[in-house]
Amino acid sequence: MNILVTGGSGQVGLALGRLPWPEDVRLHAPPRTALDLSDPGSIRRALEGERWSAVISCGAFTAVDRAETDVEAAWAANALAPAILARGAALAGAPIVHVSTDYVFPGTKSEPYQENDPVGPVGVYGASKEGGEQAVRTANPRHAVVRTAWVVSPDRANFLRTMLRLAAERDEVRVVDDQRGSPTFARDLAQALQRITLRLARDPGAPVGTYHAVNSGEATWAGFAREIFATSARHGGPSARVVPISTAEYPTPARRPANSRLATDRIRADHGVALRPWQEALDETVAELLSGSVSAPPGRS
Repeated sequence: MNILVTGGSGQVGLALGRLPWPEDVRLHAPPRTALDLSDPGSIRRALEGERWSAVISCGAFTAVDRAETDVEAAWAANALAPAILARGAALAGAPIVHVSTDYVFPGTKSEPYQENDPVGPVGVYGASKEGGEQAVRTANPRHAVVRTAWVVSPDRANFLRTMLRLAAERDEVRVVDDQRGSPTFARDLAQALQRITLRLARDPGAPVGTYHAVNSGEATWAGFAREIFATSARHGGPSARVVPISTAEYPTPARRPANSRLATDRIRADHGVALRPWQEALDETVAELLSGSVSAPPGRS
């Protein structure tokens, strides 16, 4: 079984590469030189290179603020690329599992968002990702669109690593306290994607559709930062005092959703997926970071 992964050098792609896979599965995560999401020809060549059993689409243009000005690049990677991937997978008789985002919603709802709630992105990033969702749904009936939020990991630039770096440099950190969501750890998300992908690849009758996958529990960014510092201190790492601020005090080119909470009942019912509490995953990840025990993914083609 050959599985194509896009975005293999990102947080989720790296986490997928570290997972144990069944012996009959070969995971292919080509570098950008071999699969460039901004180049339709590159995507088509990658699709034609093997007989794919499934595609995991986790590559994206994720620079939320830069998307406001680099509109064409955002739409190419986040909408056109998934369209080509979904169509190519469909022609091969293979399913596609596509990672999306809470940014497809406006963030104004008072409760966690359900999968069938109306979308309403407020920026280019969210709009391009919503376009990618539609492309996947229409190009390949055997799809799982998996929305997630607030992804962190031991890899790449993310909120967790930034907070630990700042704590080593200063005594206090100003963090937004009026945006709420569920911190989600790339390893846990990767396990969910793996479970769904293998099931879809092996069972043509497996449930398809749109799902939400985030670690259980919620926090504001400031609350998340406080827990990061408390966890770091327990493991002998750096800590800082959190100064809560409002979104208005931290202006950015792109608007952020005030509510990024996602309801996860559907993915639990259809695929038995329930991500653990984010605090548990945080403790494990901080311990790995501070000890320097984060492993490189095994070699992949």
